[in-house]
Amino acid sequence: MPKAASNAVSSWLLVVATLPTAIPAVRMRVLRTFEALGAAVMRDGVFLLPETPPNRQAIERLVEYINGNGGTAQALKGAPLDAAQYAAFRQLFDRSGRYEELTKTIESLKVGFGLADPNAIASVLHNQRREFEAITALDFFPTPARERAQAALASAESDVRNLMFPAQAAPGSKTGEKFLGRLWATRRPLWADRLACSWLIRRFIDPEATIAWLEKTDDCPSQAIGFAFDGAHFANSGNRITFGEMLAQLDLEKNAALVRIGAIVHFLEVRGGTPVPEAAGVQTLLQGALRRSTSDDELLGEAEKTFDLLYEAYCEPLKH
Repeated sequence: MPKAASNAVSSWLLVVATLPTAIPAVRMRVLRTFEALGAAVMRDGVFLLPETPPNRQAIERLVEYINGNGGTAQALKGAPLDAAQYAAFRQLFDRSGRYEELTKTIESLKVGFGLADPNAIASVLHNQRREFEAITALDFFPTPARERAQAALASAESDVRNLMFPAQAAPGSKTGEKFLGRLWATRRPLWADRLACSWLIRRFIDPEATIAWLEKTDDCPSQAIGFAFDGAHFANSGNRITFGEMLAQLDLEKNAALVRIGAIVHFLEVRGGTPVPEAAGVQTLLQGALRRSTSDDELLGEAEKTFDLLYEAYCEPLKH
C-alpha cells in the first residue's frame, strides 16, 4: 500500500453488481443509495468507496438487499497496486469543485451586506451551511478548498451576525451581556415553546450556543442563560410565551416570518387566541419528532428541520 494512503485509507471497497431490470424501484433505490454514500462509479455496475466502518456496514447491507431483490452483487476489499493508482482513486472523490462553487455563492452574498435584510441573508447562509455539511459528510480526503469554504462561511456568518446584532448584546439585557458562544439552559419536558426558543437561539441569536436540558429540580447553572421556565432570564411574561418575549427583547419582532412562527408556537402552548391553520400540521410533525427521537439533542435536531422549513416558507414572499 502506498505510504500516502497510510494516514487516510488503508483499503478500498469495490462492489460489482448486476441490478434488477424487472423492478425499476429496486434499481433506483440502489443507485440512489450508492449516490448518498458518495460512491464513485468505475463503470456500469462497479462502484468504489474508501473502506471505513460506516461504509463497510452500509455496503454489506446494500449487497444483501440487492441479492434479495432480483439482482446479484459482490463486495470486494483491496488496495491499489501503486501510488499512481491510489492517486487516481483519490481523485474520484475530490470534492474541491463543490467547495469552490459554495465559496463563490457565499462570497456573492457580500454584495447585499448593508443593503438587503440581514435576516434574509442569514437564511440563505443557513442553507449554505447545510450544503457545506452535506459535502463534508462525503469528503473522505479533505483539500484546501474545504478550508477555504469553511473560512468563507464562518466569515460571512460573523459579518451577518454583526449586522443583525451590532453590539452582540440583547437590547433588553439589564447587564448588557453578550450572547455569543454561551451556555443556554431550559427544562424538560421539551415541547413547542422550548424547542422553538432553542431553534431561535441557534439560528438567530447565538449560532455557537451550547444548550443544556435541565430536570425540573435542577438548578440553572450560574453561567447559563435560562429560558422558558419560571425565573429564567427569558420567560413567559403577561400574554407572551417565551418565544414571543425573546422576539420582543432581542428586537426580532420586525421579522415577519418569526412573528408568524411565534403565533403557531403560542397557539400550541396555550391553545388560546386566534386559531392558526398551520398549527395542526406543526403539532403532528413535532409529535412525530418526539416519538422517533432517542435524546433531547436528537429531538431538537428534528424540530429544527420543521422550523427551518416554516421560516423558508414564510420568507418566500419577502424575497420578491
